[in-house]
Amino acid sequence: MWCKLGLALLVILALGTFGIAEGNIKIGLFVPLTGFAAADGHSALVGAQIAVDLINAAGGINGRMVELVYYDDAARADQASAIARKLIEQDQVVIGISGSYSTPTRAAAAIFQQAGVPMISAYAIHPSIIETGHLIFRVGMGAPVEGIAGGHLAVEKLGAHRIAILSMDNDFGVSLSEYFKQTVLGLGAEIVFEKRYSLGESEFREVLSSIRGANPDLIWATAYYAGAANIVSQARELGITATILGQEGYDSPKFIELAGEAAEGVIIVTDLNRDSERPVVQQFLAEFQARAGIPADMVGASAFDAVKVAAYALAQVGTDPEDIAAAINGIRHMDDVVTGPFYAFLGREAIRPVEVQIVQGGAFHFFHTYTDPTIIIPPGL
Repeated sequence: MWCKLGLALLVILALGTFGIAEGNIKIGLFVPLTGFAAADGHSALVGAQIAVDLINAAGGINGRMVELVYYDDAARADQASAIARKLIEQDQVVIGISGSYSTPTRAAAAIFQQAGVPMISAYAIHPSIIETGHLIFRVGMGAPVEGIAGGHLAVEKLGAHRIAILSMDNDFGVSLSEYFKQTVLGLGAEIVFEKRYSLGESEFREVLSSIRGANPDLIWATAYYAGAANIVSQARELGITATILGQEGYDSPKFIELAGEAAEGVIIVTDLNRDSERPVVQQFLAEFQARAGIPADMVGASAFDAVKVAAYALAQVGTDPEDIAAAINGIRHMDDVVTGPFYAFLGREAIRPVEVQIVQGGAFHFFHTYTDPTIIIPPGL
């Protein structure tokens, strides 16, 4: 299944500039394997492990095997900070990868930057993650891109004029809605309702009744998969027929499992196009399904890509932190990634297509792709 990809990666790794040496190359990973985000954490771990196994099957990085050192952060900032220190001081990883959410990723990024060790965020979106310092990178979409793409989708593609905004009151939800709101207002839409809710909330009928009274034609609701399932299920239960537009937090098989028929027709802005004809995508989807027993999601795909980017840089320049950062910044036209292709890294952000998926027949499918530079490149770059 992976023979062509393995051969291609072997050729890339053979071009590296540091010699064969003894000992494994340690890549650190922190993921939420327990708690409310456990499904995403397990997906990120599987995706990262697939990438590591592929790299090692192709001979490793210039003859050295890759060792993935990972810990459970339970999506907590204090845990992520402690893990970052452990990965750096005890495990002596040469690069770290966040397979976790924005709040723990922000906390860990500061530790990695201060210690002079590069870190890649797989999918955490908050803008301040990248602002931490010159050694911190992201392969997933940041909140500005995702929110702006969602705004264009809502108004220009879905024809929304009256929009309700329901935001989870944390780094993820607030930052996404900020850029979405700016965009739809700039495109002439009206915000007819806006409210925040607490992380962990499961009962939305009261706020959804108020939304129904505002008569929107589209609801932008930021949520993680469990909350998203409650929102869409309760909205349909109340007879709300407005289009529900979500984001990458919905991008999990658990969302469809929990929401059932209510998930049908829900549209999300995300990183992964399951219907892509690119071989790397279809091979990853098949391998993930075989290992995990469930369909792949954008979290797993993004973690896979983060490991691939790290391995590419290590193969090119070795383990010096500044050289690794320069190698990642120098990436252009990287095709062998699932959520790509990556056109470039600008401002330490991967510039790549933005995918839109719709739930049809109990699965995510293609709805639209954005490649317009004014949408996919973060503002200010």
